[in-house]
Amino acid sequence: MYRILPAALAVALVTIPFASQAADNALREPYGIALEGFAYPYPVHLLPVVNDGEQLSMAYMDVAPAQPNGRTVVLLHGRNFPSSYWAPVIKMLAEAGYRVVVPDQIGFGKSSKPQGELHFDTLARNTMALLDHLKIDKAEIVAHSLGGMLGVRIARAYPDRVAHLVLTAPIGLEDYRLYVPPTRTESIIEAEDKLTAEGYRKQLQTNYAIKLPPEAITPFIDARFNIKGSPDYPRWLRAFVSSGQMIYREPVAHEIALITSPTLFIMGADDHNAPGRPNAPEALRAKMGQNAELAKAFAAKMPNARAEVIPDTGHLVFLEAPERYKELVLGFLGH
Repeated sequence: MYRILPAALAVALVTIPFASQAADNALREPYGIALEGFAYPYPVHLLPVVNDGEQLSMAYMDVAPAQPNGRTVVLLHGRNFPSSYWAPVIKMLAEAGYRVVVPDQIGFGKSSKPQGELHFDTLARNTMALLDHLKIDKAEIVAHSLGGMLGVRIARAYPDRVAHLVLTAPIGLEDYRLYVPPTRTESIIEAEDKLTAEGYRKQLQTNYAIKLPPEAITPFIDARFNIKGSPDYPRWLRAFVSSGQMIYREPVAHEIALITSPTLFIMGADDHNAPGRPNAPEALRAKMGQNAELAKAFAAKMPNARAEVIPDTGHLVFLEAPERYKELVLGFLGH
């Protein structure tokens, strides 16, 4: 028995570097459903919040600049991404003098996964509670994907707290209920539970037209699939599916033109992401996800907005075109 151990150990040591790159690696200890074990680029703090009577914790990073300009940017993440993916944007903003506050919304990342349903109004109130806790009266809001829908709700509900709004490849520029029939939550949970890591990779590449090397996508797959070994995984899965139902049931498209804060849309020309498209009647699918055109149309109706479209870029605009993104964001916030 003892002679076998060195050989087994050698095999394990050879295997681990490769296995560690696999999103559904069975050898590695699974992450917790608050992404315990998954590294973030800056220290993570927790704010206690109460949603629908439930005691929860909202995780956030609070990054101070070396030379403060007196202004704060709040970054709002997308549905399929932990807020750690903002790392290069945090660095870019901090170097420009901004304090950068980066929450994981309740139901996502390192924040609590609630028993109840998710709602944009609740997430907006949580975000304001965080700003109150940090004694920030007014902030620049920079949002991506689902975070764009939340950014719209914040700008509508709390216009005096928003200095500028940057909507980076936002979803919610159309009302998906007009295309996609409603789907039972239990049916979505069952489908999501059957999804494999490779299937998820293909889903991201297809839905998001990602222009990044495969290894750059692996951390997102990792964060999604290495929690499957957690005993609390069913709770995470229900919260994840609730976020999809929130997108469907709580459209913001009808409110976007009413935003009064200075607004910049930054769109990837190849980003045609449209949640629920596979469930839409085939005749309607091609009409969905014309996001760059929708953004330009909204900007034209708004009192203080413009849309910029970056060629040859998909949904992860700030990772795919970082220099152009930096130029646009810092130029806009500088006004």
